[in-house]
Parts: sequence; structure tokens; C-alpha cells
Amino acid sequence: MFKPNQLKTIIITAITTLIFLLVSSRNQAAFSYPSYSILRTNDPIVIDGQLDEPAWIAAPDVGNFEFPWWESGTQEQTVSKMLWDDEHLYVFFLVEDAHIWAEQTQRDSAVFKDDCVEVFLAPDPDKPLSYFNIEMNVRGAFLDQFHPQGPQSSTSEWNGQGIQIATSIVGTLNDDSDTDQYWILEAAIPFSNFTNTAKNTPPKPREIWHLNLNRLGGKTNRQYSQWSPSQTPKPQFHAPQDFGRVTFVEAESPF
Repeated sequence: MFKPNQLKTIIITAITTLIFLLVSSRNQAAFSYPSYSILRTNDPIVIDGQLDEPAWIAAPDVGNFEFPWWESGTQEQTVSKMLWDDEHLYVFFLVEDAHIWAEQTQRDSAVFKDDCVEVFLAPDPDKPLSYFNIEMNVRGAFLDQFHPQGPQSSTSEWNGQGIQIATSIVGTLNDDSDTDQYWILEAAIPFSNFTNTAKNTPPKPREIWHLNLNRLGGKTNRQYSQWSPSQTPKPQFHAPQDFGRVTFVEAESPF
């Protein structure tokens, strides 16, 4: 037999646990991870900052970016697509931007202060906190890091090998006196950079990785937008628990 105080404690603990489980279930149900099928390309992709290869034209985009921390200003959209082959993950961004701005030109510099886009990826879904971030500005300068055990475990000295980036601009760089239209960034990221982390490089068809695409920076109308929105109260892209899901698809594209 339980004493009155013991029984009271058990009941309170049970009720508290039930409330926690209900809230957790509700939060998980409220957030649905976006997903995207990355088509395989059989034709070479030339990294030139243009959307002119048939494979790029045929590939669907990931959908609208969201603005999880928006307070004011114009919500300028970003269009992004991805492709893959045996050697590379290809990423394409078309960035609406009325005032294109970038000053950083060196690798591993503060490109996040400029108009930039980012690819965050966790190649092993069984280790979702082990992720890479590659941040690239409109000039093609980039910063890359590896986080083996979550955001606080940055390996800043990690440098990806063979990363190719090209950009193009419809507007004028670093001149806010006029109105620009957009800029494009195209990148090829070798799978060999993830050999020690991913289960397979290249990934096998139907394999799933966790991944996110971000956009921020610039001098005017600085915004934060994402493909898969971080569930954090303040701007924080380093939230691997909120990355979307991508599937590497074989032979769904004729290109």
C-alpha cells in the first residue's frame, strides 16, 4: 500500500509526464519536414552561373523559402534546384534581390554578412547532428565547416576539396542607388568530401540525407529565409534537427 504522500507524488508525476508527451506529440505533428527528390543527371553540368543545361531546366525547384523570423521588409524569394551524378551534388540558386551587396572575397571570411546562400547537409541520417555547412556569397567566396557532434562542435579548419562556384548578376553590385533584379549562384560539391561521414559516396539511389538551404545577408533589407524553417525563437540556421529531407533519385530525368 502506498502512503498518501507517496500516492500523491505518483499521481502528480504521471500527470506531468502525460502533459509532456501530449505537448511533444503536438509539436512534432505541427512541424512537417519538407522533402525533395534530387534527380540524377547523365549529362555534364558546366558551373558557369547560368540555368541553361536541359537537366537544370527539367528539374523541379524545392518550393518557396520561408521567413520564420520575419518582422518587416520585403520578403524576397529564392528559387533553388539540386541535381547529382557519381561525382557531385549540384546546387542552383536564383535569388530575387533589389539591392545586391557583397564585399568578402577570401575563403572562410565573413561571407554571411554579404548577400549569400548556404547549403547545410548531414550525410548520415543515423547521425543527424553531424553536419557540414557551406556558405557562399554573390562574389563566389565561401566559408565551409564541419560539425561532427552538433552546432557547438565546429571544426573550422575543415576545408572541402574541389568545390566549384560560379555566379551571375542582373543588376549592379554594391550600388543601392538603383534597383537590381536577381543574382544566380551555381555550385558543384564533390561527394568525396563526405567519405568519412556518409554511408555511401556517391549516395545510393533512394538514399536519404538531411539537408537545408538558407539565404541571408546584404546591406539593405537584410532577411533570413530557409527551405526548411528552423523551429527556434531567434534566427539560427545551425539547427540540424530541423533540416529537410532529400532523396537521391535514379533515372527519373531523361538528361
